[in-house]
Amino acid sequence: MTASKPSPQVIPTTVKRDADKVQIHPAFGPALPEANWVPAPRYLMRRDLVLKLFGTFEPGRVLEFGCGSGALLAELAGRGFSGTGIEQSETALHLARRMTVAHPEISIHADAGDQGAESYDFLAAFEVLEHIEDDRGTLAAWAGYLRPGGTAILSVPAHPERWNPADVWAGHFRRYRREDLHALAEAAGLIVEDVICYGFPFANLMERLAAPVYARQLAKPAKDNLDQAGRTGESGTDRRLLTRLWPIYSAFPARHALQGALALQRRFLGSDRGIGYILIARKP
Repeated sequence: MTASKPSPQVIPTTVKRDADKVQIHPAFGPALPEANWVPAPRYLMRRDLVLKLFGTFEPGRVLEFGCGSGALLAELAGRGFSGTGIEQSETALHLARRMTVAHPEISIHADAGDQGAESYDFLAAFEVLEHIEDDRGTLAAWAGYLRPGGTAILSVPAHPERWNPADVWAGHFRRYRREDLHALAEAAGLIVEDVICYGFPFANLMERLAAPVYARQLAKPAKDNLDQAGRTGESGTDRRLLTRLWPIYSAFPARHALQGALALQRRFLGSDRGIGYILIARKP
């Protein structure tokens, strides 16, 4: 895979700061610390690979389900793509519209009801299917928006045996095995082209260290009283702890250590050692 080069930007410091605008980190992309959203290390490991995958295609129209903050769509827009983000969480919907305000070629909606069948070149959903009880029916419905010959790029958490408090905190129904993902895609009428496993070894360590933190969060009344849908709604936007840590891991030398972890994970993409899978599939 070879990534396309991002559009040139003039960034005088490590992070471009403006109270009214999205911050653009030169290595880690968009962030909105004032809205308590910054790219998490796990997100960055996935982003590194997803942007490289999109860099192997000619720009086209992207439909992203569960677009969360909209950061990835904003970056794709900077690379010549256009399209639509679908987000049901009101908090995330507002955040995604702020994140993409400088990109009129990207629209953000609460549902996909008015999107045309077979009208998109790319279908994307990152860490979304595990939040949906009927993942098979949902993916089949999503595939209906993809044109023949179009590409689906999806990610899910891997290995059911690694279920931990973070999955409960985020409102997950499941984690996936490689064969589960193959079966899911094929049931939706997609042809699997590749499945890569991301995150090893850095994200594995982070997941293990974070599990007790999420267990303590679950014990708090504000989180304990939320149902699964409520936890799902918060999972992509509640980055208060990471926002406090952002000045540390976005700056030298932590930034360079994390960039090293991004490079290291590429050696293990064909293994099953990581914490998540990325599926690349085609609609015949």
